[in-house]
Amino acid sequence: QAGSAMTEAEGLKALIGPDDAAAARAEAELWAMWHRSGNPEIDALLREGIQLMERRDLAAAEDAIARMIARAPEFAEGWNKRATVRYVAENYEGSIADCEETLRRNPNHFGALSGQGLCYMAIGRHREAAAVFRRALVVQPRLQGGRRNLSVAMGEAVRGNGH
Repeated sequence: QAGSAMTEAEGLKALIGPDDAAAARAEAELWAMWHRSGNPEIDALLREGIQLMERRDLAAAEDAIARMIARAPEFAEGWNKRATVRYVAENYEGSIADCEETLRRNPNHFGALSGQGLCYMAIGRHREAAAVFRRALVVQPRLQGGRRNLSVAMGEAVRGNGH
């Protein structure tokens, strides 16, 4: 029905609320919201990039997403998707840079925070990984694997493996 769509603020509030089901719905709605650029051409490039990534054609996926970023640099999800492609391609530094661009545009993007943490883990920068996992869990306390990733990063940092 009309007026039933939640705002981003309402979604973020539900993520930290007590109701698991409401938090799960809010997470799905936030992802849907973040994937809508408001421009059909940009949305089509995003879908193309995702499909190419799912087929493991990472070079073509990065190319499609780079075209999207060039046309809509303000669209946070474009940067986040390229960060994901770069992570899968093991370009961790490139992925971290794209996560930063995502977060500059959408500071509550728990997906980018978590992804950035995984990149830091992959290159042995455990203290920075712990910091971004902590930020991700502030926004989305039920984040899949978030607490485990944070504890691994903290354990490695304590052992002196973090930079």
